Amino acid sequence: MEVEAGKAVSAVAAARASRWRNVRRFLLVMGPGIITANVDNDAGGITTYSLAGARYGYDLVWTLIPITIALVVVQEMCARMGAVTGKGLADLIRENFGVRLTFYAMVLLLLADLGNTVAEFAGIAASLEIFGVSRFASVPLAAVFVWWLVVYGNYKRVEKIFLVACVVYLVYVPAGILAQPSWGSVVRESFRPHAQVNAAYVTMLVGLVGTTIAPWMQFYQQSAIVEKGIGVEDYRYARLDVTSGCVFVSVVAFFIIVACAATLHVQGVAVETAADAAQALRPIAGAYAATLFAFGLFNASVFSASVLPLATAYSVCEAFGWETGVNKRLREAPHFYGLYTGLIALGAAIVLVPGIPLLPVMYLSQVANGVLLPLVLVFMLLLVNRTDLMGAHTNSTAMNAIAWMTVVVMIGLSLYLVGATFTGAA
Repeated sequence: MEVEAGKAVSAVAAARASRWRNVRRFLLVMGPGIITANVDNDAGGITTYSLAGARYGYDLVWTLIPITIALVVVQEMCARMGAVTGKGLADLIRENFGVRLTFYAMVLLLLADLGNTVAEFAGIAASLEIFGVSRFASVPLAAVFVWWLVVYGNYKRVEKIFLVACVVYLVYVPAGILAQPSWGSVVRESFRPHAQVNAAYVTMLVGLVGTTIAPWMQFYQQSAIVEKGIGVEDYRYARLDVTSGCVFVSVVAFFIIVACAATLHVQGVAVETAADAAQALRPIAGAYAATLFAFGLFNASVFSASVLPLATAYSVCEAFGWETGVNKRLREAPHFYGLYTGLIALGAAIVLVPGIPLLPVMYLSQVANGVLLPLVLVFMLLLVNRTDLMGAHTNSTAMNAIAWMTVVVMIGLSLYLVGATFTGAA
């Protein structure tokens, strides 16, 4: 009996030690998936979720479930490719589809990310103007900070700061709770798919999908997996990192929609931006909710203003075989840091030009995203199913079915988005 009891105790201790080893290993691998997903809740994303709640109440909450599934499918594939091949997505596209096609893809990505970077600095300006800080002070200081963070940092330090920024997104949870929504209605609408047949509703639906799955995400996450040195042996932890990030970003989006639905929609308050939403929340949900909302917008804008130019620099430099990486010194990767610096400087400068129409810039980035995303998704599916690249880690039949369905839906929505933009319906 004593021997058996001793064996049982040893087995329990071994299982406990194994669990802790797994936890420690996950904490070491964690980062690329969570960071990539959360950056997508940028100024444009928060604006889209705010408008969805303010205009349609809880009617669009149900979309977060299929959107999350699609996001997990897409991000899991590029994380797997990074772990198995040890190469970034732009690198693989150039090697397998040629320089010319890669060049056109990079031009579209550069245009889209410049527009997105402008939107991030506009978000920084708008969020701090709520607290009385002029954009002529906030934007240059933020630009210098995000530039210094990457140029004079290293991957480990930059990733830790980015992970802290991810945690700050949790301010939207109490903001949603302080709005005192009807939780019965929220739960009911979360599991009751329905749609309105009108251009405005469909455009908003397209916006929700488009703000969640963007081309830069696939390039950045795969590059981050490679630079961090995550291999096949650690892939299961990377997959958990990806899934956790996708779920986390949807939870944040859920509370943003709920906060605006429970207050602005109920009161019939019309808003056009996330900053408008934060201001409008003050007399309805109280100063704390408004402050949390505005602070969340500032955090998201600074965070995304750091990562979006970084994602672009990774992609373009990989595509043309130039040195990349935050661990590289300035003189070792001049093209990489030159692109990063140029995007930040140009994005910040555009926001500071008095009276400049930002809407055309954002529309241009929207069009570029709409054209590029289906192409990137098809590239990914063709690459991830090649046994000479992926070995035994190609997609299963079920995975391919889900992934191609996601591609077809994304192509349809992207084409609608591009058409709506050109016709003025968006």
